[in-house]
Amino acid sequence: MNLPFHIARRYLISKKSHNAINIISMVSVCGVMVVTIALVCVMSVMNGFSSLIASLFSDFDPQLRIIPQTGKVFTPSPQKMEELKALPEVFLLSEVLQDNALIKYNNRQMVAVLKGVDAGYAKQINIENTLIDGEFKLREDVVDYATLGIGLAYFLGIKTGFSTPMEIYAPKRNEKINIANPASSLNIGYAYITSVFSINQQVYDDNYMIVSLDLARSLFDYEDEISALEIKLNDKVDVNVAKEKISRIMGQGFLVQDREEQQAAAFKMMSVEKWMIFMILCFILLIALFNVVGSLAMLMIEKKDDVRTLRNLGADNNLIRKIFLFEGWMISSVGGGIGLVIGVTLCLLQQAFGIIKFGAGADAFIIEAYPVLVLFGDVVVVLITVLLIGFLAAWYSVYHLGKRWIK
Repeated sequence: MNLPFHIARRYLISKKSHNAINIISMVSVCGVMVVTIALVCVMSVMNGFSSLIASLFSDFDPQLRIIPQTGKVFTPSPQKMEELKALPEVFLLSEVLQDNALIKYNNRQMVAVLKGVDAGYAKQINIENTLIDGEFKLREDVVDYATLGIGLAYFLGIKTGFSTPMEIYAPKRNEKINIANPASSLNIGYAYITSVFSINQQVYDDNYMIVSLDLARSLFDYEDEISALEIKLNDKVDVNVAKEKISRIMGQGFLVQDREEQQAAAFKMMSVEKWMIFMILCFILLIALFNVVGSLAMLMIEKKDDVRTLRNLGADNNLIRKIFLFEGWMISSVGGGIGLVIGVTLCLLQQAFGIIKFGAGADAFIIEAYPVLVLFGDVVVVLITVLLIGFLAAWYSVYHLGKRWIK
């Protein structure tokens, strides 16, 4: 066994002549343990919320979306469309055209995002799972239908089954506004509300209305152009592999976005919050490890006779420093190891059984208990961080404060 490690281990578990040293060592272990538990739990909860948000957006966002790198619309190449459909990873390909339009019903009006979709859109995102009222339809003979977000429907004061259609206004492309008669510069369309969706995301619930692709093209003055191609993949397909293949087919001038890239702002915000909290807890860990500095300083004073004996046996300064360095590092390692086990156990229990609830008024939330997701990478990062900061605290104690007693 390594001699410095063996001696340091004996110092750690042996009884000291001064109880204060034992007490400070135990406080150090407990401090590191508590902060490690907090690191694991907080990061796992943030992962849980990120996963929850991703699942909510998945009710509306496709698995992959192709958009032009510049401009709002593009005309899909028939050859590339056939190549995409021939990929074994691709289950469904949908054409989408969306832009802003003015929605008017009775005396209420609101600017919304009009999303025109083709007949296969219902299979693209399983929209039936998001409907809270009505039946999803796009067109029937010459009658156009619309599906509204719950917030938009509430603002317009409209419900499914109303016999009066909504009026949809969109400016004509490549035409100047006629000041004398502004209405002549607008395309007007009509649609009956047939269903209302809710995915608990304000950006969609309060702003989006889904109509047929033909109605959107007539309103926005487009013929074959679309603003995006939305892709649903087959089950058990690697999204990154499919994304790479699709990117090669589309070539330059197009972006292929997965769900995280489609909602880059939301996921980036969650990631920043997660690592900011991580940095704050690391600072608290650093403060907790000041106890290690005090514990090692007192231990080096107490063990002056042992140091003298070791020197007489031929030990040099390097060996003696390693003894106290291992001693300090083991204090943080023991606390970090115990905290890691407790933290992961608590998170797995919460993940499986949802022990901690949101409390009073939980009915207003989407889920009842705090979402938790333990990631192996985060556990490794926490372990490395605790060991690194613990090593630095021990190194500072031995190589700076220890100069007075280790000579």
